[in-house]
Amino acid sequence: MKTFFDELYENYHHDLFQYLIYMVKDRDLAEDLVQEVYIKVLKSYQSFDGRSTEKTWLLSIARHVAIDHFRKQKRKRNRIMDFFDWNDKGEQLKDQSSLPDEIAVQNDEMKQVYKALDNCTLDQRNVIIFRFIQGMSIQETAEILNWSESKVKTTQHRGMKSLKEMMDKPMEGGVQREA
Repeated sequence: MKTFFDELYENYHHDLFQYLIYMVKDRDLAEDLVQEVYIKVLKSYQSFDGRSTEKTWLLSIARHVAIDHFRKQKRKRNRIMDFFDWNDKGEQLKDQSSLPDEIAVQNDEMKQVYKALDNCTLDQRNVIIFRFIQGMSIQETAEILNWSESKVKTTQHRGMKSLKEMMDKPMEGGVQREA
């Protein structure tokens, strides 16, 4: 068990952490979610049957942990929305959180892509992160998401189309592209 866990940590910790950073855009939260993933790995490592690679198994667990986090946040947000009267000043409230240092890549275009990911659906964001940031194949991505390869391809196509539209939009609320 210890050897299995140590190898898993050594080989895939960076990929796991990077995936969660891209999903939640908060370093501290990503670290907490990584811990949740490792707890789930410790509890279920006997169930790993080798039908997929260790990396796809680990990232599949991470995906489910991220989805659980978003569901909890949505329930929490709904309770807050019900509590306050948002009619007067609701549109004036803005999210002040900044991008994590690890994600703020020197290349301006990468920053724009990162920002434009927010406009993709959760499924599109998952596929784009797995395929282009994690460098996974269509087959590996399909295994992690428990989808067919054609669904991964379709979602990837739609996600890339959405990213392109956001990158091409002028300043009007989209991502501004410098000439």
